[in-house]
Amino acid sequence: MGNDRLSTDHLLGIKYLTAEDIQLIFETSDNFKEVINRPIKKVPSLRDVTVANLFFEDSTRTRISFELAEKRLSADVINFSASSSSVKKGETLLDTVNNILSMKVDMVVMRHPAPGAHHYLSKHISANIINAGDGTHEHPTQALLDAFSMREKFGDLAGKKVAILGDILHSRVALSNIFCLQKLGAEVAVCGPPTLIPKFIHKLGVKVSHNTRETLEWCDVANILRIQMERQDIKYFPSLREYARYFGVNRQLLDSLNSEVVIMHPGPINRGVEITSDVADSDQSIILQQVENGVAIRMAVLYLLAARRS
Repeated sequence: MGNDRLSTDHLLGIKYLTAEDIQLIFETSDNFKEVINRPIKKVPSLRDVTVANLFFEDSTRTRISFELAEKRLSADVINFSASSSSVKKGETLLDTVNNILSMKVDMVVMRHPAPGAHHYLSKHISANIINAGDGTHEHPTQALLDAFSMREKFGDLAGKKVAILGDILHSRVALSNIFCLQKLGAEVAVCGPPTLIPKFIHKLGVKVSHNTRETLEWCDVANILRIQMERQDIKYFPSLREYARYFGVNRQLLDSLNSEVVIMHPGPINRGVEITSDVADSDQSIILQQVENGVAIRMAVLYLLAARRS
């Protein structure tokens, strides 16, 4: 493999990327970040490429970020929102995709509630597949943009201590972040109520804590995840007030620490629950940089996967 090509035809998960792949995506993103900040923000890199965005679950921010990335690269874009379409009439995943492929689609960006849906697709169709989130499994571009944002802040991530706080159990961001950060040489800890930490997680080589203060004293970066109410079919903690009290990150807590922690959040934020506004909007927070970097990272992934087609 040359240094300018990814080792894979798809982005199914961070698990399947090498550390070299991740560095290549970051270097390509650096270039695209310059493009985004120019007066004319478009480049013709994907002029003859058709990308289908298939969202079987709602996600306004990820979908808009991908769509913007595709349009900045001059791709032809087809948007397909499955929550309001034929999937409700019983059409299978493969039917849907075959119909879309008959439109001669080159790349598919898909979010799907079933873990492994992207793997299944990659075996059955010739388009490049990008996983925009599969159930509570992986969300690779979010992990890439998170790590890229940390790299902007620190330079190298080797030896950095990163804590992921909150609803680890229902989060696809957590798993992708753990894989990505470990490949870049960072140490990772997870912190949250025992009911929201998966039982197997320590096997991934991460520290596990249920004490927010101790975790924040340990880490350089705190990536705070939202409480995913929509995935919680049973009660995992007594009340949001109780959660905010023991596991929320507020100004008073941050000011009482020995060192300054960088604050991140993949969004959307439940303000006043896992994080207060005076933390989310503070100088310590790089939440807005994460959003901006999302477009550059997604441009890089689309561009590098398209290069595998030629």
